[in-house]
Parts: sequence; structure tokens; C-alpha cells
Amino acid sequence: MNEPCPPSDDLSLPDSPAWFAHRVDGARRFGVVVPDGPHFVDAEPDWDVAPRDPSPELTGLSAVGSGLGTATGLRALAATGTPLDPASIHWDVPIARPGKILCFGKNFAAHAAEFGAEVPEEPLFFTKLPDTLQAHAAPIVLPWWVETRIDHEIELAVILGFADPEGRGRKYVEPAEAMELVAGYTVLNDVTARRMQGDDRGAQKPWLRCKSFDTFCPIGPWVVPADALDPHDLAIELWVNDELRQASHTSKMVVDVPTAIAWLSKHTTLRPGDLIAMGTPEGVGPLRDGDVCTGRIERIGVLRNPVRREAAPPSRG
Repeated sequence: MNEPCPPSDDLSLPDSPAWFAHRVDGARRFGVVVPDGPHFVDAEPDWDVAPRDPSPELTGLSAVGSGLGTATGLRALAATGTPLDPASIHWDVPIARPGKILCFGKNFAAHAAEFGAEVPEEPLFFTKLPDTLQAHAAPIVLPWWVETRIDHEIELAVILGFADPEGRGRKYVEPAEAMELVAGYTVLNDVTARRMQGDDRGAQKPWLRCKSFDTFCPIGPWVVPADALDPHDLAIELWVNDELRQASHTSKMVVDVPTAIAWLSKHTTLRPGDLIAMGTPEGVGPLRDGDVCTGRIERIGVLRNPVRREAAPPSRG
């Protein structure tokens, strides 16, 4: 594994062309980053999406020949785009309203062991709600009324994208064809209200609320296309301030990406724009007001978010 990199305020570029979302005057737009060329460009209006679609990235993720498809396609888009000053970019999440955020639990044996558990006999997955999504550089907000432990969990995120002209999605996908559904990869932080999770598990309740507070799913900033890297050969790490908390490798995932996609497709129809979080390694720990959380996945880049405690709402009495 590569030596871990300490936190920095500088952007960490991906190893290959990648795409991202940003906002200009409140409007959502798309950009391309090219590490060895014009670093940041606004890809619109040449982006292959319907400009009036309320979720244009979903159109792009299901369009045949979209510039989202390959590193070569993104490089071509960058050559026609408008240069951007990175200091002025207002980051947005790569997928604004995914149909599903599907997350694998206990997918690193060492993470299961740190809570006195074992890897389950069959894959374990749960969901997070779309309002958990938070952009790079935006704050993770700790709810004012939750005084118990809230943890970071760095994860590899898989973004699905495939031709779906009839809108049927895909179901009962075989592992051998599963990678055909992948558009790209990004960094995700599965923030979790840990004590609440334990209490709900003990009461035989689902994990939904502990995982689904607003801002509890920072993601991005880059999406590296699927043809540009092997998702099972990446160093993964997370820092809180200047302390390295998590350091592992995606080769240690128990359930790999094609198996995860095939397993999920037995239970639900998969669609372009769905997100899959592949589980976190050991070393999860608490976040506190004033922290800065920095997650890095090799070849993809760095996701950095400050941590802020929410102010109590004014009394209505």
C-alpha cells in the first residue's frame, strides 16, 4: 500500500480524466478534470444529456455514447469545454437524487472484528436516504440533539450507468456481466450515529435512522470512469484532522464489486444513477464539532469535509 498522505487544503487530482458536478448561479452543471491537461473545464453545453431534464446526470448515465463512459470520452469533452478556476468552483454531489443508495455492511473482516462480530454468511446491505448526500467541502452536520458517538466510515462508492433506453433497469445480473453496469467510482463517507445503531440493533430495529441524518453521506468530488482503474486494487484511508484513523486496501473487501452488483440485483432492480457503497475498513471513530474529515482512495482522489454541530432550533413555546 502506498504511504498515506496527510491532509491538505489542496485538491488532489485523480490519476485519469474524471467528471464532477458543480453549481453556477444556483444551476447544476457538469465539469471534467484532466490531471495532465486542462485541469478543470465546464463540460456543458457539450455534455451528452437533456439540458432540461431535472436530473440530467441520470440521462447521461443511461445514454449510449455519453462522455461519461470512458476516460477517452472525458478527455475529448475537456478539449471543448470552458476553463474553470478551481478556487471558484462551488462543488455539488455527483448524483443529485439517486434512485437508491445501497450500502454493504461488515464487508471488511477487520471492521467486523473491531465490533466483536464476524463477516456474515451472506452479504449484508442496507440503505441511506438521498438527503444524506453532501458535497466535497460542505459540512457534516451533527444533529444538535444526538449527544452520543457519531462515526466516520470511508468507503469506495460505485456509480451505476448503462444503456437503458426503455427504462427497465437490470435485474438478476450475473457476476460475469456485472461490471458492464458500472459507470465509475468515487469516494464516500458513510457517517453513522454509532450508539443509535447499537441501540436499534439491540431492539431489533433497522439501521435506517442512524445512517440517514441529513449530510451523513459526503461523496465525491470526482467520478473516475470504470475503464480507468481496478476497484479491487486501491489504497483507502481516512484522516481526522492530522490523525490517520483508517488505512486499508480494497483487495480486503469480502464481497467484490461484481458479486455485490449481482447480489443486489436479486433483490431490487438496478438503474442508472444508483449508488453502491462497498463497506468500510477498520479504524472507524468519532467525529466532533470543529474536526476536518479527509478521506482518500488511491487514484480517485480526496473527499474533505468539515464537521459542525447543528445549533438547537429556537424554542416554539
